[in-house]
Amino acid sequence: MLLTLHPRIGRWVQLGGHCENDDIDIVTAALREATEESGITGLRIDHELAAVHVHPVTCSLGVPTRHLDLQFVVTAPAGAQIAISDESLDLRWWPADALPDGADGADPALMFLVERARLAAQTSLE
Repeated sequence: MLLTLHPRIGRWVQLGGHCENDDIDIVTAALREATEESGITGLRIDHELAAVHVHPVTCSLGVPTRHLDLQFVVTAPAGAQIAISDESLDLRWWPADALPDGADGADPALMFLVERARLAAQTSLE
């Protein structure tokens, strides 16, 4: 699982971001963000929304709000090389059963994505 060390919250989290005006849909936005934040070309995204996670956050203006994560399974090509973007302190591959302390992997929604990715990989091999 590829996780980024988020500079503002200091935790390992999934790649992600916000939709931009020229994104034609959320799948396009998710793939763009994953590509930008990982530096990996040739990513493949499952177009089916895998999970939705809503949690409280405080925005940069100090206002409490809710954050909506629309989560997709994205697969990197074999041998993909990562590149840390300026939006991250670090970027690393982690085994799903050995995530770093404090990682979002403790989040059941993210672990659901891991299982979805495993099933997708098995299906593509059959």
